[in-house]
Amino acid sequence: MLRSFVEEEPENPFNLYALALEFIEFDQDSATFHFKKLLEEFPDYLPTYFHAAAYFADLGDTHFSKVIYEKGILLAESQRDEKATKELKNSFQNFLFENDLY
Repeated sequence: MLRSFVEEEPENPFNLYALALEFIEFDQDSATFHFKKLLEEFPDYLPTYFHAAAYFADLGDTHFSKVIYEKGILLAESQRDEKATKELKNSFQNFLFENDLY
């Protein structure tokens, strides 16, 4: 069903985001593809950053995850979204601590 939403509304990042989240559990290649597509084609879609950064960290791609967190924090700040900024910063600090990246 989500795939049909993406086909019907390719300009709506939420549909692609929902599809990426669905793929996390059972199809990593598709989840990776959709998260990267979101980051490239919809760089201003803030919800992507929290989940994409955590997803790539879980895959062990700490460098890419760090880049995503940093871009997401900058985007949240530029959008003046205090809640998202706080959540991303907290998650980023935990990520840095868990991966000994201080």
